[in-house]
Amino acid sequence: MGTGASSRTLHGHSTARRWAVLAVLCASLLLVGIDLTVLHIAVPTISRQLLPDATQLLWIVDSYPLTVAALLVTFGTLADRWGRKRMVLGGFAVFGLASAGAAASATTVQLIVARAALGVGAAMMMAATVAVLRNVFPDRRERTLALGLWTSANSAGAALGPLLGGLLLRYWWWGAVFLVNVPVVVLALAAGARLIPESRDPAPRRWDGLSAAISILGLGALVFGLKRLAEPGTPDALGTTSGVLGLVLLGWFIRRQRRSTHPLLELSLFSDRRFSAATLAVFVCFGCYATLLYFATQLLQLVEGYSPLRAGLALAPLAVASGLGAVVAPRLAARWTHRWVIAGSLAAFAAAFAGLAGTLLSTARPGAPASAALLILAGLGAGMVMALGADAIMTTASADRAGQAGAIQETSFELGSGLGIAVLGSVLAVAYRLLLPGLPDGADARARDSLGATLDFADTLGTRAEPVRYAAQQAFAQGLAVAGLAAAGMLILSAGAAGVLLGRNRPDDPIRPARHSLAQRRCRRG
Repeated sequence: MGTGASSRTLHGHSTARRWAVLAVLCASLLLVGIDLTVLHIAVPTISRQLLPDATQLLWIVDSYPLTVAALLVTFGTLADRWGRKRMVLGGFAVFGLASAGAAASATTVQLIVARAALGVGAAMMMAATVAVLRNVFPDRRERTLALGLWTSANSAGAALGPLLGGLLLRYWWWGAVFLVNVPVVVLALAAGARLIPESRDPAPRRWDGLSAAISILGLGALVFGLKRLAEPGTPDALGTTSGVLGLVLLGWFIRRQRRSTHPLLELSLFSDRRFSAATLAVFVCFGCYATLLYFATQLLQLVEGYSPLRAGLALAPLAVASGLGAVVAPRLAARWTHRWVIAGSLAAFAAAFAGLAGTLLSTARPGAPASAALLILAGLGAGMVMALGADAIMTTASADRAGQAGAIQETSFELGSGLGIAVLGSVLAVAYRLLLPGLPDGADARARDSLGATLDFADTLGTRAEPVRYAAQQAFAQGLAVAGLAAAGMLILSAGAAGVLLGRNRPDDPIRPARHSLAQRRCRRG
């Protein structure tokens, strides 16, 4: 990706200035990661206060990462034209305002809209940062380290989210998990305005507004269809139609990108099997990782009776292990290659999911040490996959396509999180309703929608409440086990794909841009 005249002086900036810019950009991605999971710890509280149904609860969580995933590539293209510094600072401003709006939400719909607005701000912040880092860090070794630290900030934020959320809920109301963003955004805006240099692409790609609209509508329709089909009752025409429409639109988007001389998304990158395998590994791994946090926070609070703070502390081993896995992964890869470390780590993560599912199906629950050991195994596996997968995505692409590779990398994280929770959350919702026994007279259909709704109904039963509460908690735990086994199967399949597709090549052997879109080949033929 090219740089404008204003960016040609960046290489003369002092070392301290370069790393200060990195610190600001890492702060942005840390916030993005925190907001991806900080709400998970507040879900039980929100479900008892706003009373969303099962589908609305999934939308509260998913509207954020899915919005980020849908807008990243579009905002990356616009940043090349508008200015990358402007895009990043604009993203900070939108993120801060949306955080205040989310904290003030009084209804489920307001919270969903505010979360989507948070996704808009996060996509703006993330979209331009790869190009900014390439300008600020001309030295390849420094740039590799900077990209690694920047990528790790997202995983670190996602891991810290539940702990921070538990701490805030210990002393304040659930809106505090959003309001805490505001002072950080104000500081980042002030520092970014002073430190981040402005740059543009002197020959920016044409922005394909139609392709952007098709991708956004297709992704939204597909996810809406998945969630709709998971609602009580038989699959309805609206859910089926929406899902089919989403697939058709996404197919149209892919066809349009392959035929375009200036594609919005460079699909030719996927012609290299190493790039495809690394992207798949990150997509599946982060999706399962975010879903594990989403499931565990509800299990600990609604079934085990933990306070939000205690639940956050119980998940601390997962966060610490994830960070440790990211740190040790490069050393292991240097000895055993990216191929085997990524495949083995995915398998280890799958084993941890299967072990956790087994404990939920067991009549005798294991103690805290055994549960912590499984969380540590999951964290180590996920941390290594996300670190090495992101590194493989960036290093297999040639320098002129690093911006597109970075956009695909970030999209795989966010889309993996959104679709992982959507798909596995739908599995949990269906399993819960099937496993929940009949409720006493007076229960409406809404009482079977989610564990929170069932517990709310149980509170109205007086002395008859305890059997209903126990049956609901058991059905939820067993539903979690079903979803956990589904996640383990997905991880095993992706481990096999990584072992086959990553091959023996070194990940730093760049993809040669030899394959072009159909339209580009026609142009070359004259």
